[in-house]
Amino acid sequence: MSDAQFSFEHLTPDTLIDALESVGVRPESGLLALNSYENRVYQFQDEDRKRFVTKFYRPQRWSNAQILEEHQFTKELEESEIPVAVPIEIDGTTLFEHAGYRFALFPSVGGRTFEVDNWDQLEMVGRFMGRIHQVGSRASFTDRPTIGLDEYLYQPRKVLENSEFIPMHLENAFFSDLDRLITVLESRWTTDWQPIRLHGDCHPSNILWRDGPMFVDLDDSRNGPAIQDIWMMLNGDRHDRLAQLDTITEAYEEFHDFPHHQLQLIEPLRGLRMVHYMAWLAKRWQDPAFPRAFPWFAEAKYWENQVLAFKEQLAALEETPLSLSLSLQW
Repeated sequence: MSDAQFSFEHLTPDTLIDALESVGVRPESGLLALNSYENRVYQFQDEDRKRFVTKFYRPQRWSNAQILEEHQFTKELEESEIPVAVPIEIDGTTLFEHAGYRFALFPSVGGRTFEVDNWDQLEMVGRFMGRIHQVGSRASFTDRPTIGLDEYLYQPRKVLENSEFIPMHLENAFFSDLDRLITVLESRWTTDWQPIRLHGDCHPSNILWRDGPMFVDLDDSRNGPAIQDIWMMLNGDRHDRLAQLDTITEAYEEFHDFPHHQLQLIEPLRGLRMVHYMAWLAKRWQDPAFPRAFPWFAEAKYWENQVLAFKEQLAALEETPLSLSLSLQW
């Protein structure tokens, strides 16, 4: 599939306005571009001074069925009184199309970024994460994928091999260490977990904070192990991460059994994300937004750092997995 098929080249301001007016929404303010690269996301006010966010989906990335499955999941979460950004339904649907572009409309939800080092906030997020997974475990996605090695390792390996980004003098070292990492990840990856529907990309920037958390951007939602939605909230040294994990777990278990046996997947999942992220940037480089936002990706220094990052991740995979305090295991 050519890069042009993923393009936003023809998504002009006039196209944006015409698309919104096609569903009866008339922007009164200018369309403010928000920080999104995979899709195009804009905030605006309508003629009644109501604030909205509209998301235009990257062409050819998800099927209509996959997008609607995400929308249905957010609706289920909302019905369970979980604070999540839910698309607006107009004339019986939440997914619209105009000039070949698919888009959705959301109420604008403001807030600060969730503070991972704030214990009160972390506890509340852990509680809501347990509730999200309680809902997510009721069924599986049928159209959206399940996290696995093909999507996150093998396909990205091919993308990187066929790209021209890795400097020639680093190719041997880069692919040697990448293949070593893949081999170790294969040996550490297990599938003895029950797939549930996940947020999928629950890093702190996708949790807004007002009087409590608001979970946004479920675009990467898919089936997978519950720990996927938890490990990205852990940061700092091992002692810090253990303390954060204890706080999350105690709150999480008020609503859902914590996946203790999945703690061994934290470093493998970090390794998968590392490889997948590099390939994602390589695949999207023809989009003008990417060279502007990630200029360092085309510099030799970045790839030198990745060789070092592979070695560091290999070392992390050899460490004893994080474990909970004994009081939380009973």
